[in-house]
Amino acid sequence: MLADLPILSLITFSPLLGILVLLLLPKHRSRWLKVTAITATIIPLLLSLWLYADYDGTKGGKSYEEKATWIETSLNKEAVGEVTSYTVNFQYHMGVDGLSMPLLLLTTIVGVMAALASVHVKKRWKSFYIWFLLLEIGMIGVFLARDVFLFFVFFELTLIPMFFLIGIWGFMNREKAANKFLLYNGIGSAIMLIAFVVLVATAGFSVEQLSDKQQINLSYSGSYEVISSNLTDPGSYVNMPADQNQGQDNPLYLSERMRWVIFLLLLIAFGIKLPVFPFHTWMLQVHAEAPPSVVMIHSGVLLKMGAYGLLRFGIFMFPGVAQDWAVALAILGVINILYGAVLALVQNEFKLVLAYSSISHMGIVLLGIASFNEVGLNGALIQMISHGFISALLFLVVGSLYERTGSTELKDLGGLACSMPFMSGILLAAGMASLGLPGLSGFIGEFLSLLGLFGSMKVITGIAVLGVILTAVYVLRSILGITFGAMPERFGAVRDVRLIEAVPMITLLAFIVLIGVYPAVLTEPMKHGFDVLLQQLTEKAGR
Repeated sequence: MLADLPILSLITFSPLLGILVLLLLPKHRSRWLKVTAITATIIPLLLSLWLYADYDGTKGGKSYEEKATWIETSLNKEAVGEVTSYTVNFQYHMGVDGLSMPLLLLTTIVGVMAALASVHVKKRWKSFYIWFLLLEIGMIGVFLARDVFLFFVFFELTLIPMFFLIGIWGFMNREKAANKFLLYNGIGSAIMLIAFVVLVATAGFSVEQLSDKQQINLSYSGSYEVISSNLTDPGSYVNMPADQNQGQDNPLYLSERMRWVIFLLLLIAFGIKLPVFPFHTWMLQVHAEAPPSVVMIHSGVLLKMGAYGLLRFGIFMFPGVAQDWAVALAILGVINILYGAVLALVQNEFKLVLAYSSISHMGIVLLGIASFNEVGLNGALIQMISHGFISALLFLVVGSLYERTGSTELKDLGGLACSMPFMSGILLAAGMASLGLPGLSGFIGEFLSLLGLFGSMKVITGIAVLGVILTAVYVLRSILGITFGAMPERFGAVRDVRLIEAVPMITLLAFIVLIGVYPAVLTEPMKHGFDVLLQQLTEKAGR
């Protein structure tokens, strides 16, 4: 039944219903606006849960694919040989697999929790929620798009709402943070577009026999399947230099050097989003200046778009080149881990502690990718999901803390467990998950990523473990400093969390515990998600 519905499009564009209703509501009716926005985020969550329950990792997601011709135009090029016409064809192509399915669920869950947390927004509610729902559409589309041009459109769609959400509803230096966000991510998008254009112009071709069998149409498309197939097929023109093409020039040929260039472009483009050191400075300002509900989305989901893009387009399309970069990826991961952990250790602003912590934890994702084996790759994906839930929960608590105390400076806080025991308990539990306590989700992703890398890079893995130890130090230093010790007198009368805050806190913590205790809830749909990649790596090793 589910396969007969355009379920992926329904999930992606259902927030549009909320936007339409918001446009009709009076801007001063804050309660109506909030209820509408929250309801609009619940719809894609329910649909994605339905899809998640129906999805069978052993069969893949082919039955849920949706295809339609989106843009088709003819090229004014001279006929060459049997090729009499040329066209460019971009498709509305949506799909889901073991890599994107868990990230889709993460996006819709964090979207609802962030919408609930946005009750702290004090102005221009109507505009805020419209931008918020547009952002959710872009994020969902990124994980479901199977055409590089469609992926790029959804990817860019996330930049515009984030710019306004940071620049209008952020803190004191919000405009500077918004401009820096747009500058860095705009540069990354430009680099990504260059790589995509080269891929479409070379590996994006497919041959179509016209009605007259002596005429052939050469169609260029952004289809992920077409590009991947041409890159991996030894008989494809992409892999056929001039001396193998009957001595004729082959403009579609991608040399090994050109593959390295494309992979490097993709690494930089998605490395900015991840972020990879030294492209991280923009993220620090976003975490410090954006409203907490927006940072929940940014840290919980948007950073994962960088890792997803690197896996989907860098690693999956160029497995051989990527494996040649394995040591470099592992070193970048270790730099992220140690750099983020050391600087988190000396911060006095809790939001910056969490910002550097995100840099450190995303380094573990790079280690899992650099392992290029099933254990490490699964660990990287689980780490992405786990960090999404943990960071969203931590910034949810940050928003509630700031609303009550007016500060997130560690020197201004202390002893809050006396006046806010529930929030302090949630904060402590989230901190334990962040430092990788067994039984919580943070442990599973870190352990599998390090275990996968250990077999091939023991020294780098050993160095990375130092970062895990430092994580425990800075997490305990900051969280215990906030919850225990002497409490400032002015905080004696602050109230604990309200129901609308407690619900998302309990929900996020429940998912953190569920993944930590029963990781099969993630690994089942992930089954066979990396099979094609691992098969290509095995074939390369055998040659």
